[in-house]
Amino acid sequence: MTAAPQKYLDAKAISRISRLDVRSRLVVEGFLTGQHQSPYHGFAIEFAGHREYVPGDEIKHIDWRVWSKTDRLYIKEYEEETNLKCHILLDCSKSMRYGEKSDPPWSKFDYAATAAASLAFLLQQQQDAVGLTTFHSQIDRQLPPSSHPSQLKRLLHELEQVQPDQQTDVGDLFLQLAGQIRQRGIVVLVSDLFLDANTLAESLKQFRLRRHEVIVMHVLHEDELTFPFQDNTLFRDLEMDREIHTNPRALRRSYLEIFGRYLENVRKICASQNIDYVRLNTAEPLDAALAAYLTLRQRTKTRRGR
Repeated sequence: MTAAPQKYLDAKAISRISRLDVRSRLVVEGFLTGQHQSPYHGFAIEFAGHREYVPGDEIKHIDWRVWSKTDRLYIKEYEEETNLKCHILLDCSKSMRYGEKSDPPWSKFDYAATAAASLAFLLQQQQDAVGLTTFHSQIDRQLPPSSHPSQLKRLLHELEQVQPDQQTDVGDLFLQLAGQIRQRGIVVLVSDLFLDANTLAESLKQFRLRRHEVIVMHVLHEDELTFPFQDNTLFRDLEMDREIHTNPRALRRSYLEIFGRYLENVRKICASQNIDYVRLNTAEPLDAALAAYLTLRQRTKTRRGR
């Protein structure tokens, strides 16, 4: 059971915290606080099997479906995968800079980097190996997965050095990365996904063909989702250096329809390849989004054992 939304960190409040290590710690602590006594056992929870109920076992772990068929009480047991390796792929292309001129400055990249750091923090708490690759049209920085206690400090240092730049181009890049990641694990893509849908589908397929579990965290700014502009506005393409001056009210309906189809297409691409798709809105508390996804993940994995 998760905490009430008002108990989560406000997005504007956390955006004012400059240190990434503090932000990530607050996000994870907010998430864990929200879990209370839920059956959350970790990022890589797997169903292990059943055993007979004995007095003293918690009733919430009883498998009532088994009871309905056998008239006997059994407890569902879980275990965490060992030697988990997680590769976080973080988009640092120019479009991720959107929002940096807001007040307070809180860009898509700030949000995405905090999400990446929070996942790394959580994985280290579970003594799992986590690594980081930042990319645009090519690999920018790369830190191989490790469960060493100093890994989080190294990962945070790498994130602090990143300056979003250039265009997004993942076609050959993801093929290269998929070939480098030889041991089966989890690949987490954190990006605004500003790329051709076919390219996205083929790129993600490279990881699935190698039997990696893939999670797509789609980071979007509130402006992109709601198009709130009213007055004549000069729109600039951050990656292609193109611009257009127009009346946004005349475009709003068409924009939202087209953008809605794009979002649905991305969701379908992920669903067709059995990839978890998580949409993140920079205006929403990150710990709430993390809690919602990981709770759903735990429930999904639980259903596999039924």
